[in-house]
Amino acid sequence: MLKILNTRIFFNLTSHKSKYFFYKQMETINIKKEDNEAQVKISQEIHDENVEKRYNEIMSITSECIQPDELKLKLLQKRKLICYDGFEPSGRMHIAQGLLKSHIVNTLTNNGCTFIFWIADWFAQLNNKMSGDLNKIKKVGQYFIEVWKSCGMNMENVQFMWASDEINKNPDKYWSTVIDISRSFNINRIKRCLTIMGRTEGEDNYCSQILYPCMQCADIFFLNVDICQLGTDQRKVNMLAREYCDIKKIKKKPVILSHGMLPGLLEGQEKMSKSDENSAIFMDDNEADVNRKIKKAYCPPNVIESNPIFAYAKTIIYPHYKEFSLARKEKNGGDKLYLTIEEMEKDYINGEIHPLDLKDNVALYINKMLQPVRDHFQNNAEAKKLLSEIKKYKITK
Repeated sequence: MLKILNTRIFFNLTSHKSKYFFYKQMETINIKKEDNEAQVKISQEIHDENVEKRYNEIMSITSECIQPDELKLKLLQKRKLICYDGFEPSGRMHIAQGLLKSHIVNTLTNNGCTFIFWIADWFAQLNNKMSGDLNKIKKVGQYFIEVWKSCGMNMENVQFMWASDEINKNPDKYWSTVIDISRSFNINRIKRCLTIMGRTEGEDNYCSQILYPCMQCADIFFLNVDICQLGTDQRKVNMLAREYCDIKKIKKKPVILSHGMLPGLLEGQEKMSKSDENSAIFMDDNEADVNRKIKKAYCPPNVIESNPIFAYAKTIIYPHYKEFSLARKEKNGGDKLYLTIEEMEKDYINGEIHPLDLKDNVALYINKMLQPVRDHFQNNAEAKKLLSEIKKYKITK
């Protein structure tokens, strides 16, 4: 239902880059859509290009948004929006968690958002990461923070919160929410969320792993989140939170901004695996490691779908540099500068870029992006000691 009082308003919501205009005839408009209410104060007749610009930039980092119109309404409220992502400290960090996440966070904070990293130490223990050793889990969490601080992420509007610390500050609020969520859904609905942990419904799961989705859902309300910015693999629990809002008639629904999963290096891997070192490029890999892994990676000629090397060029390198400079021998076509990823896609599909040339250049770019992280762990004594300890830990599924 859309209720408008003495105000003319036009929405064109047919695409992410649609234009929409707001014309003031009263000071306040009351909008109610899908049980979401927003009060937007407008001072004069406005064509809000700033909101449109922010919206388009935020949408550029996502593969799915639920719901775009709700995101626009939040942006119109002229306040800092709270975005969050939760990470299990589960081993060395790969470039999807590091380089890709850095670009996503910078885009959001540059457009008026505060980003919360929820360091999910208790969640990792529930999911048997590091064999459930909380001390090791906390060490890995500290390592995560060191990586994020050294990989080009703008920290001005970023907060790191440890789940165990924050929950212990207000346990009544947190656990009452967890209990209420668990009472609102049947066991089959919760089990469908187990994929968020890398588990399946058919596995012989521990009771702790059944509790996990209820806790992750509770995080969203505990942190008063506006935007859930996680990977598409976390979609089910984010939708659970929206369903919970419907059941409890909670007006502030979280917008879900899901980014696509960065594929693993080997054929058929939809995402990187920490338990298989050959499937992932880690943030602390040295130059030789990166070159070796990319050289062996799956990279079919003329095909960009499910091609991890092209995916890294498109998802990590191009958004960072806003161009891709392809260096190659004259006999192979010579150097070429791509100002749009679409032009590069076309050339690769048409066979004008050889897979080996693509691999060599992607390796050059990724090594360049990882060098500040290497320098940090080499030159900072505490970080160096921390990384040495982390590398000794056994990764558990």
